[in-house]
Amino acid sequence: MLYFAYGSNLDWSQMKERCPSATFVGQAELKNHRLAFTRRSLRRGCGTADAVPDEAHNVWGVVYEVDEKDMGRLDQAEGYVPGRSRNAYVREKRHVYLDGDKQKPLLISTYFAERQDQPPLPSADYRQQIIDGATYWNLPREYVEKLKKIEIAL
Repeated sequence: MLYFAYGSNLDWSQMKERCPSATFVGQAELKNHRLAFTRRSLRRGCGTADAVPDEAHNVWGVVYEVDEKDMGRLDQAEGYVPGRSRNAYVREKRHVYLDGDKQKPLLISTYFAERQDQPPLPSADYRQQIIDGATYWNLPREYVEKLKKIEIAL
């Protein structure tokens, strides 16, 4: 299964721990979405990443190929139980564009947060984990610079 990561799962060591079968496919762009922090993570104690619809922005991330056997582990890490009425995140199919090229669409699965009212800002460590992953995978420099400007909890 193709999975698009745009938050902490950009961190290759975290991703390999969660999904040992994961292999890197490429950089990709989710069009008409922006990165936001719409949910409080109980484990992290801070706001966590979400991609929310916004025609003026795009979210960069990476696509991994993940064996179906590992998707249950990833669902658990993301707080998603198929069929449950309320989840932390839901897994949905979307199209992303490999290398940002509209001629290279991929149908992927990714997670979107069940948004909460007034979630906290992300922590410095969480933001840095996303920046480090984006840098590791050589996401566009302009996008990494935007990540560095994300407001954090003090």
